[in-house]
Order: sequence, then structure tokens, then C-alpha cells
Amino acid sequence: MSRESKPKPLNAYRMTATLKNLYYKLTPTSSTFSVPALKKPGDFVHAPTSDALFPATDPATDGDDCLHDCGSCTIKYPSKFSIDETEELYGHIKGWSTHLIVATGKTDWVRDVADEKGSIMEAVDKGSVKPSNGKLMLSASDIPVPEHSDHSTTVLLLPAFQLIDNVTPANTPELITDFVNKAPTNTSPLPDESSPSAESSLPPSVPSSESSSNDPPANATTETPTIPPTISSVSTLKARPCPHKYLILLCSQKTRDARCGQSAPLLRREFERHLRPLGLYRDLHDERPGGVGIYFISHVGGHKFSANVMVYRKASAVARPKQLNGHVNGVQEALEELKVEDDKGVVLDVNEAQEDEGNGEAAQCIWLARIRPEDCENIIRYTVLQGKVVKPGSQLRGGFDRSKQLVSW
Repeated sequence: MSRESKPKPLNAYRMTATLKNLYYKLTPTSSTFSVPALKKPGDFVHAPTSDALFPATDPATDGDDCLHDCGSCTIKYPSKFSIDETEELYGHIKGWSTHLIVATGKTDWVRDVADEKGSIMEAVDKGSVKPSNGKLMLSASDIPVPEHSDHSTTVLLLPAFQLIDNVTPANTPELITDFVNKAPTNTSPLPDESSPSAESSLPPSVPSSESSSNDPPANATTETPTIPPTISSVSTLKARPCPHKYLILLCSQKTRDARCGQSAPLLRREFERHLRPLGLYRDLHDERPGGVGIYFISHVGGHKFSANVMVYRKASAVARPKQLNGHVNGVQEALEELKVEDDKGVVLDVNEAQEDEGNGEAAQCIWLARIRPEDCENIIRYTVLQGKVVKPGSQLRGGFDRSKQLVSW
């Protein structure tokens, strides 16, 4: 086990957390800092509190169950699973614009995934063609590698919610300039649903040479990539919509911290247990429309707050709370409407209607930490399906809401 992967003693976490919490309160970048009262249309601003960004559950509308951890959970973390429980979480993650998730078919990687020789991660991170639309978060994942004979793979681009096939180290410059740079970002206003262009943010193949406000700087076209491209005149890169309506991303990289390798498989089992009765679980090879895709990803930072869980929600899901939570029984009715039974009492997946939702983009990312198996039921019921946070004071690190034009950073 590496030196960094060994959990610190609990008292060491408390001392560090006390100093950091004091620093957060004394610096103007703290989450308590005031937000400008006025903003220009399309501008995103910092949400001063967690409630301003994502609503917390309320027993008056969500029922008393929203205050209780899962009582039927039998999965437990190891007895020596120790994390930082005292440091302030909200508002201290660094902002990002796009998230590129690379299919590797593995659940663990070299300590820095960009150091994996010959990988897409290395090509993206160390190539000289960089994104022009803000910081790119780069993650390796256990998304299955396509079953074909060549050495290409698939990447998932967020918040576009687009899968891009046939990606190789050689064509990553094209991936950046023609897909990442022209994709929506976490601080792009959501497209108008009535607009024809709102259906898909990316074309099915490489875009034409039309001008774009997100085109890379002029000097970027004259640079020679560290990993030279060998792109044919006809592009092989193809984009298609990600079929899932929701994504749950779990950090599983035990080479960075053993706790991530321990927690991710346990959380996936517990999430799956609660999703299957609703017909919403999707395994790694299941691309039926709708549902919840659960994937392991590489280090995202903050492993001392393990487990880190990122929830991406498509825009079509964001308006649901306004329609479902007008009264105490709103939650249960929401869950019941997500499943039906045939004449034999078998629960059927109800995702055919979700095919009509188009190629929706992510409207929200809710980044949670300190998640334990007993939290999983309420994360599904309230966070995934409704965009609410059950324990914002102790578990919400931050995120974004494009419908409100708010970010936590």
C-alpha cells in the first residue's frame, strides 16, 4: 500500500479539519461569501449555500423516511474504514467545464491515469491540443471497451451526455477540437427545448468546418501534438446519445486510496438493490433508454472523504420535483409511476416513454462525499430521482445546476 493510501488516525483528521475550517471562514472564497445581486443573462454565479444550489429534503413533503438511513441495509464498510468527518465540504471543489470519461473495462489504474502508456488518458493529458472551453476533468472508467479487433475505445462526454466511438490516441486532437470544444459546458445555459438544435448538442460524426465561438485559438492549430495524430481524410469518430437518464459515478481507484477500492463495489451492490425493483438499474452492457448507469471512475480528489459519488441528471429529470412533491405522498407516487406490472405481477421497465426525451444534456451534477451503504436508498429516492440532498451539511461537496445557472465554485 502506498504511503498516501493509508488512512490517517482520526485525531489527525480533526486537527487538519479544524485548521482548514478556520481558513475557509476567514477567506473570501468561502461558501458563505455573498453573491452579486445582479447578473447578465446567461451568466452563472456562485451559490452561497448548499440549499441555494440543491434543495434539501423536507419531512413535510418527503415524509419522515427522508431523515432515516436504510434500515434493511446489510452491507457494511470494514471496521477500520476511517475518513475525515469534520472538515467543511461545500463550496471547496475546483470548477470544471467538461468531463471526459474513457472506457477501459478496468476498475483500477496506475496512480495517475495519464501515465498509462499508450492510453487515451495519456494522449488527452499530454498532447498539446488542449480544450478551449475551460477545464476538462479526465477520468478512466470501467465502461466496457467495444468488442472489436482494433485498439479504439469509447468515451463519454459530459454534460453533453454523448458517447463518442472509435477513439484512439492518434485521433484525440480531433476529439478535442471537433467534439469537446464544440460541446456544452457546465456553465452553458440549457438549450431552449423548442429549438431544433436542442435535441442534440453534438453531430453524429465530426462537425463541418463551420465557424464556432468555441473554436480553439489560432495558435493552437499550428502546434504539433506530443502524440502525433494520424487522422484520415474521412473521420472515424462517431457521436451518439448516452441512453441513460441518470449517471452515478463512484471513485474506485485503490492505487490512490484503499478506501476507494473498498467502498465502490459495496455501494454499487447497494445502489443496484434499490434500483432493480424500479426497473431502473443498468449494468455495464445495458443500453436500454432511460434508467441509471453506475460506473467506476478514477481518482477525483478528496479520497479522505471517501466515498465520493457524482450524480449527473439529464435536463428532462430536473423539473420533476415541482410536479411530484406537492404533498406528503409525492415520493411514493413518483416511485410507483416509474414501474408497472404485467398481468402476472412481473415488474416491467417503463422507459419506452423516455425514448421521446431526445438526446438530453446534463442539467445537474450533484457531488457527494462520505457516502456509506446505508445512504444509498435515500440517494436513489431523493438525489437521483428528484435532485434533493438528504445530508447537505455533511455530504454535499458541490456541483452545478444549469437550469438555475448556479455553481458551487
